[in-house]
Amino acid sequence: MGKTREIKKRIKAVGNIRRITKTMQMIATSKFARAQQKATATKPFTEGVFDLVRQIADNLSSGGSGISHPLISGPSEKPKSTPRPVTLIITSDRGLCGPYNGSVLRTAMAHLRNHPGASPRDGGEVEIAGRKGASFLKFNGIATTQQHALGDKPEYRDIERLAQVFMDRFIKGEIASVHVVYMKFLSVGRQKPEVMQLLPLQPPASAASAQSSGKKTGVEYEFSPKAELLLNTLLPAAVKSMLSQAVNDAVVSEHIARMVAMKSATDNAGKMGKRLTRQYNRARQAQITTELTEIISGAAALE
Repeated sequence: MGKTREIKKRIKAVGNIRRITKTMQMIATSKFARAQQKATATKPFTEGVFDLVRQIADNLSSGGSGISHPLISGPSEKPKSTPRPVTLIITSDRGLCGPYNGSVLRTAMAHLRNHPGASPRDGGEVEIAGRKGASFLKFNGIATTQQHALGDKPEYRDIERLAQVFMDRFIKGEIASVHVVYMKFLSVGRQKPEVMQLLPLQPPASAASAQSSGKKTGVEYEFSPKAELLLNTLLPAAVKSMLSQAVNDAVVSEHIARMVAMKSATDNAGKMGKRLTRQYNRARQAQITTELTEIISGAAALE
């Protein structure tokens, strides 16, 4: 009797877990739909503006016009102190999202090891977004200069403010570069951890390879208003858009990872419930058989 009672309690506990994971899967699916719409709607504009300003800036610098911008070439004056590289790592605030945080943090640790000066031990700065990443870095003894709270519904004004801080510090010569480690959203079935160089802006790979081979890149532009005014507007907008896109991609990828993890947990709970039900039926049948045997044996003893 004790064994069947124990199995029955386990069946009830597994059923409760299955209901919780199913609810979490539905919530993650709902949040994913909204986040995916936001991320995919802004991606064409972000990529188009970013590629356009990089090509224009590369065309101006290769054409000998003498026009440049601090976000590309760095500060015009020599900084008083040695600028330090900054690495921004974007993780989640909550768990139960499968390998999402682990993949991002492994990529971040590889970046800190392979890039001289990026690690805080070598003078670099590490900023973190998400409590899970902050706990991991603290456990591994990696100091962070700042922790950002973006949440799963990031506001553009918060991202814009963060990007502006990076740009101001870069122009002043306080930091040498800004790299963002995040989970890039490629499709519903594919996400990839990536390290994106936010500052300084670099020309596209195709333009850089063509320039190194001696070929002309892009086309010649005539600017109205002047190129300096356009770059002063377009380059900061491109930096803000790229950082916003990275945050949105990270949010979408987090919801996908949680949705997949909770679906797997729900399916496993269902399988375990069926297996426990079979065990309960077998134990109950054995118990009934034992009781019948005892009754028959007692009746036979009385004869």
